[in-house]
Amino acid sequence: MSLTLVIGNKNYSSWSLRPWLAMKQAGLEFGEVRISLARPETTAQILRYTPSGRVPCLLDGALTVWDSMAICEYVNEQYAGGSLWPQDVGRRARARSVAAEMHSGFAALRAHLSMDIRAYRPDDGAAALARPQVSAEVARVQGLWSDCLRACGGPFLFGDFSIADAFFAPVVTRFRTYAIPLAEPLARYSDAVFALTAMQEWVAAAAVEPETIDD
Repeated sequence: MSLTLVIGNKNYSSWSLRPWLAMKQAGLEFGEVRISLARPETTAQILRYTPSGRVPCLLDGALTVWDSMAICEYVNEQYAGGSLWPQDVGRRARARSVAAEMHSGFAALRAHLSMDIRAYRPDDGAAALARPQVSAEVARVQGLWSDCLRACGGPFLFGDFSIADAFFAPVVTRFRTYAIPLAEPLARYSDAVFALTAMQEWVAAAAVEPETIDD
């Protein structure tokens, strides 16, 4: 195995966190190339690795896989023995649906509650929740989590950790940054994701990054 994951700043790059966390949870060994985002040289540096001009991307020998969902699916098939999705076909379909909704949706949440792991911004969170579209999307996330946890019993959305949890891990950090209220068992789920050893490794690295990106 000779895998390299090209990522952005750990403090800000929600797209990078998803496959990185999934690969760590699968116990895969991989190298890391971190490219600082929002710099004059950023696009040129990324284009050295992927024609998409975006992070993350995965290098596996001569093969380049880009897009966080494609990377997760690839490593699940090739290296994780299918362990990153539930084994039950119904749960697996549901988990894919949940992850895909996060992958393609929630534009207002992304815009007004951007990932910033180092920060604590409750006033900005309250202001964002005053926007009907943001409030509706936060409620949708909470509803998804509630339904999954109720059906599968936790501690993660589908019992064991899956790609679905990797896709919501950036939301876990956002809810902490902006002090979004969570009732039980949602707070317990959030704490379980945040307490993962791999997640703590990512957060610790984000804390010492020197770069800042303005909203």
